Amino acid sequence: MTIKSPETFQNTEAFDDEIDLKELFLVLWNGKLVITLITGFAAVCAVLYALSLPNIYESKALLAPKGQSGAGGLTGLARQYGSLASLAGINIGRGGGGSTRSLEAQQRIRSLDFFSRNMYSEILAELMAVDHWDGSSSTLVYNAKLFDEKKQNWLRESHSPPQFRPTAQQAHKAFLGALALFEDNETGYVTVAIKHQSPVVAREWVDMIIEKVTEELRNRDIREAKDSILFLEKQRLQTSLVSLDEVFSQLIEEQTKTIMLANVAKDYVYSVIDPAVAPELKSGPRRSIICIIGTLIGGMLGALLVLVRHYAFGKAVSGDHGP
Repeated sequence: MTIKSPETFQNTEAFDDEIDLKELFLVLWNGKLVITLITGFAAVCAVLYALSLPNIYESKALLAPKGQSGAGGLTGLARQYGSLASLAGINIGRGGGGSTRSLEAQQRIRSLDFFSRNMYSEILAELMAVDHWDGSSSTLVYNAKLFDEKKQNWLRESHSPPQFRPTAQQAHKAFLGALALFEDNETGYVTVAIKHQSPVVAREWVDMIIEKVTEELRNRDIREAKDSILFLEKQRLQTSLVSLDEVFSQLIEEQTKTIMLANVAKDYVYSVIDPAVAPELKSGPRRSIICIIGTLIGGMLGALLVLVRHYAFGKAVSGDHGP
């Protein structure tokens, strides 16, 4: 009996590995026709798919949150006369400045309620029924199977719920897919971006979002300030203390400032640093990347098929003819 040294075992394992790599290469080489055909087919499919995708344009605006109008004086008074401010219905929590209002504005923009009341009816066809953008005439072409542009009628049939017009929830889901909204943690600046087949529509939606959320918060603050003034005036008439009368007057003055500044300030929530424009260059799709990835996947599938055919079926067949 001959005992092999460790060096002999190492040489044998290296030789076996070399044989396996050589066999693997030969298997792939012998199956090069299959690999080439599958890779070519995948490449053609990737090219056709990439060419079928419409161009997508992204329009975005850079916004700087504005400080809360009249917040400094109102917060100081509320802290000094906390119990009285609570009776008057003054919300001290919103006196923190523009960042809190900016966060509220961002959440409103993402909400279904904001979309349903402010954008659903106006952008529904542009959101759910566009076929493509005709750049030569700068017009949207709608899918005739979904929407009749002349009659403004929906032809799409939905089974859940059974109606032709897309529901607010369905449209809101598509809207969130087109919306990008994020805040820079260092600067506090907010970016609102919309992706659409039409560069013009993308710009219009960004402007609409900023305008609608500004109007919502402006009207809310004005309404609450007016309610506070009515309550404060009522309370002032019911007190005979001169010191409290002075405090009520100061609180009413601050609420009046809020109403005045809300009506005067055009950029009530955000200052527009970089306004939205209709982009000239598309943001997607990246057709070259799609073609490359599709070709690589085809090549890997072809190689895998050749290897599986050889090792799973080839050896089984050869084993049947063994001694």
